[in-house]
Amino acid sequence: MANISIIEQKQQLVAEVAAKMQASQSTIVVDYRGLTVTEVTELRRELRAAGVEFKVYKNNLVRRAAVELGHDGLVDALTGPNAIAFSNDDVVAPAKILADFAKKHEALEIKSGIIEGNVADLAKIQELASLPNRDGMLSMLLSVLQAPVRNMALVAKAIAEQQESGEEAIAETTEAAAE
Repeated sequence: MANISIIEQKQQLVAEVAAKMQASQSTIVVDYRGLTVTEVTELRRELRAAGVEFKVYKNNLVRRAAVELGHDGLVDALTGPNAIAFSNDDVVAPAKILADFAKKHEALEIKSGIIEGNVADLAKIQELASLPNRDGMLSMLLSVLQAPVRNMALVAKAIAEQQESGEEAIAETTEAAAE
């Protein structure tokens, strides 16, 4: 009877991991071996501030969840002590935070992940980390969208100034001719 409840608990954990993987915009697996408790706490704090959940699950449970969702490419990365970062809102935030943290702390190793439903290797995750965050991208988009309007306003202003200077020149010419 005790075995049945343990199996049910494991099935619930697999379902929990699968639900988190499915709901998240990006899921990143890291090897945290070698980090001190203080460093892991610092990393958790940074991730939490960005709305990213950082948890440790048994590799076997994560493997089952990944296979259940069709992310077989993630299975190879699930060896050794791993932690997983889940982000439901921002695709870039966990990759950026983990990559920056890994630069400062060589013990942290980014292994693999799932970005918007597709398995991603280290190169793709680092490429994602080099992108600006969501707010930065929106700011860049807004700037691009405002450029034509801004340019049109500058052209209209230049034409108005040119017409004013032309009218002044005509007025000066007529005054000179009248004298």
